[in-house]
This record gives sequence, C-alpha cells and structure tokens, in this order.
Amino acid sequence: MTAIHRDVESLRNGDDPRLVARMPSGWAVMGREQLLVGYCLLLPDPVVAHLNDFSGRQRTQFLEDMARLGDAVLEATSAIRINYAIFGNLEPALHAHVIPRFADEPDEFRTKPYFAYDLSQAPRFDEAKHGEVQKAIRERLA
Repeated sequence: MTAIHRDVESLRNGDDPRLVARMPSGWAVMGREQLLVGYCLLLPDPVVAHLNDFSGRQRTQFLEDMARLGDAVLEATSAIRINYAIFGNLEPALHAHVIPRFADEPDEFRTKPYFAYDLSQAPRFDEAKHGEVQKAIRERLA
C-alpha cells in the first residue's frame, strides 16, 4: 500500500484536512509542503498504478480534472504559470502534482523543477496559514 492509497482512504473517511475538493476522477488536496503556496495534488479514486491503467474516458477525466485544478490554483494565487507533473517513481501509484510558479522565486530556482528546492525545509500545510488559499481554490472548483 502506497502513501497515495493511504491518503485516498483518509479522504474517503473525511479525515484529511488538506482536502480541497472531490472531483470526478478523484481528490484534489493541498500538498503536504507549501513552499510554493497553493501546491496541490490530484489523487485518483480508485487508485491505479499508472495513467495507462485507466480506460480512455477515465484517463481523459483525470487529465481534465488536473487541468481544472491548475486553472483554480492559477486564479487563486498570484502565480504566473502552473507546472504539472506525473511521476510515480517514489510512490508507485498515479498522482498529479499541480505546482504554481511565481515571479518572485529566487533566480536559482525560477527555471528549475519544483523538486530542485529543499522540500525538507518547506513549510508544512497548516490550515491556519494556508486555509485561505485552500478555500479560494475550492471555491474556484465549485
């Protein structure tokens, strides 16, 4: 069982404060790290190993939901663009990273992937600190 499986189970049980919204293909959640505020993930429900495990319509829905989440993050933050990433190497279950990028990022990171940052030093999601942007993203998805 991967962290993605555990997160989806927690979301089904209503136990994850990072929840942004239930979407047709799964769950939009705030990322555990909020180095770039508004960073979200889309977790499929049901959980599958790869995007290729979905049928045509399920695959299309997941990608549409990922783009909708990106639109909402873009509108809810002062981001200049959204990066999208699907890896599955560390957690071998499908999940999409939706990453806002900002004009005021340090020069040494501006053109690099989000994962070039030292995420161990990133602020963790905190409802008191990040609840406003979480709510703004949720409203834009409604």
